[in-house]
Amino acid sequence: MQILGKSIADLQALIGSRKIKVKEVQQYFLKRVRKYNPTLNAFLTVQDQDEMSPINGVLAGIPFAVKDNFCTKGIRTTASSCVLDQFIPPYESTVTMRLLSAGATILGKTNMDAWAHGSSTETSDYGPTKNPWDLTRSPGGSSGGSAAAVSAYLTPAAIGSETAGSIRQPAAWTGVVGLKPSYGRVSRYGVIAMGSSFDCPGPLTLTVKDAAILLGVIAGKDPFDGTSSNIPTADYKTMLKAKKFLTIGIAKEYMEGMEESLKLKIEESLRIFQKLGHRIKTVSLLSPKYAISVYTIIQRAEVSSNLARYDGIRYGNDRTFFAAEAKRRTMLGAYTLSFGYYDAYYKKAQKVRTLIVEDFKRAFKDVDVIVAASTPISALKLGEFAKYPFFGELMDVLNEPAAIAGIPAISVPCGQDKNGLPVGLQIMGNYFDEATILNLAFQFEKETEFFGVIKKGIARYQD
Repeated sequence: MQILGKSIADLQALIGSRKIKVKEVQQYFLKRVRKYNPTLNAFLTVQDQDEMSPINGVLAGIPFAVKDNFCTKGIRTTASSCVLDQFIPPYESTVTMRLLSAGATILGKTNMDAWAHGSSTETSDYGPTKNPWDLTRSPGGSSGGSAAAVSAYLTPAAIGSETAGSIRQPAAWTGVVGLKPSYGRVSRYGVIAMGSSFDCPGPLTLTVKDAAILLGVIAGKDPFDGTSSNIPTADYKTMLKAKKFLTIGIAKEYMEGMEESLKLKIEESLRIFQKLGHRIKTVSLLSPKYAISVYTIIQRAEVSSNLARYDGIRYGNDRTFFAAEAKRRTMLGAYTLSFGYYDAYYKKAQKVRTLIVEDFKRAFKDVDVIVAASTPISALKLGEFAKYPFFGELMDVLNEPAAIAGIPAISVPCGQDKNGLPVGLQIMGNYFDEATILNLAFQFEKETEFFGVIKKGIARYQD
């Protein structure tokens, strides 16, 4: 039975009809990880097949990769930092617990920027992950290992986390689907915190349907996370089938400063939406450049607070094991929170954050969704990170506003640039309206098949 390229939905059907055994699926992906991971460095820890014991459930037997900042009981969790090199969590994160309860198995833990500080996976203390499309390039980050693992089909799906683009940006650079739910839609319990008022767990998948399936499993109120929302979830998978005709907003502020070949792909995508019967409407939004300053200040402040617990007493190694990026962010965060500077920086940034929230609320009175590129440029060469003091903020500039506002957004492939690298299309929705952005992304997938991007990516990594 041919497994290569099968989605979660495909594998569910094969397992359910007994055309393939769960053990065969697990062994298949373990074999692929052993074959290709030495080159890609997508996984930091791989589970032995004997330790993966599937149970009945909607995801019975489906193996997953999990970003290494999700606590997994009995499985090493490092956040890609030497501080936690030997940390074995005594409990399970809510996201992984819900996956396991649905019958899924954890294939392994994926590489990331250390503490999720970055957008290239180059700040990992265990070496960078390489982009499956071009091994000289970055897969993006901080969920770069998860994105690369899906792109090269070392796993049918992966879990990532996003603070300001860490799912959507690597999804765009590696040519897969990446969904950031609304803030609070998915529990953060058991996720090693980076920016607590931004962090959102979410899936990276091969299809929009798979993203809908996974969101249905991991979303919902969690008594262990006070920031999780009690707004009811939906049957996201079923709602994909509804033929919605939407008003799609396009903001000129999000089209500025983009590479021309990426801009052409976004414009082509808008024509496809019009062909499908959707209405395109121009909207005006605050320039994404303001989000860079807001995010930089607030996120560094939260990093300073969150990393203060790693003192070498309760768990992990002491602070001398922090790498340069963690030290930079901690120092800047402490500065912005210090006496005499709190009002000038942190308080002002929070006020502008409110303006960004209100800006989106105003826009969503006139449109159903907002469409933009996922990134202003396609995947950069490894090593470019060192040239930019705020590399992550620059690469995530089109992702940060949605993260700051807490609205849902999805990145899907919309073709390739002049160098043959994947281009990502971003769809942003109103608060807790994941169903609408998934529906529109599903329509786009059915019409275009993502221009063959996902299939081309997998074809590079044959059995």
